[in-house]
Amino acid sequence: LTPHLELHFSADMNALKNFFRGATANAERAPLKHSARHYVLKNPVDEPFPAHISTVVVATGCFWGTEKMFWRLPGVYATSTGYIAGHTPNPTYEEVCTGRTGHTECVRVAYDPSRVAFADLLQMHWTCHDPTQGNRQGNDVGTQYRSGIYCTTDAQYEEATSSKDAYQQALTDAGWKRSITTEIKKPGEATFYFAENSHQQYIAKTGNSYCSAQPTGVRLPRAWLASRGAKFDDAFWLAHGPKPGCTINVPDAPIAM
Repeated sequence: LTPHLELHFSADMNALKNFFRGATANAERAPLKHSARHYVLKNPVDEPFPAHISTVVVATGCFWGTEKMFWRLPGVYATSTGYIAGHTPNPTYEEVCTGRTGHTECVRVAYDPSRVAFADLLQMHWTCHDPTQGNRQGNDVGTQYRSGIYCTTDAQYEEATSSKDAYQQALTDAGWKRSITTEIKKPGEATFYFAENSHQQYIAKTGNSYCSAQPTGVRLPRAWLASRGAKFDDAFWLAHGPKPGCTINVPDAPIAM
């Protein structure tokens, strides 16, 4: 081989080896490109957000449906699909789907706590999927579909952990036999990476109605929600909350209050 061909051959072989060990990305690899503004909400999706906006990252299976359920909530400023809790920086969708990068599909939620409490976001998280299914959600199987909550403050972590206990008791009281498998991470324990632009607000852009979520039909206890300052009452969740079966056959527009 000529030196020129040897260089390309060596680079191609290294890329192939890296791919199969789940490390095609490296510290110098650029983030995936995405639109600067949310397709539905029209707000910026990149940090830094306005000072009054908080963030959390959630995972409930396929991120297409997860994102729609959260962007519809009053008080949500922006949502973005991405990958989190893996070991490969800036992974691609194809890499994550191999299961070798360790990531799960997720959604970063930027929200205004004066309009939507963290407890309300937790209510949506627990009720828009079945958090007892481990490395799957319905028809979607693999570690990239595991359930998770990735906190950005210690207060979020405490509340998320408390909500998990409360929801487990609610499931048990409803006759559920399985235990919650959702992972909850403290601030700094997991890094969020944007997904490809084609996956951002996918359902609104394409009209695709694919949904593999498996809501249990069980809600967080009202007493727990009240103790945590939840802003949405039972009537809200009855009208707008996830129900067993497909979760996405609702309008793309945010819920009007």
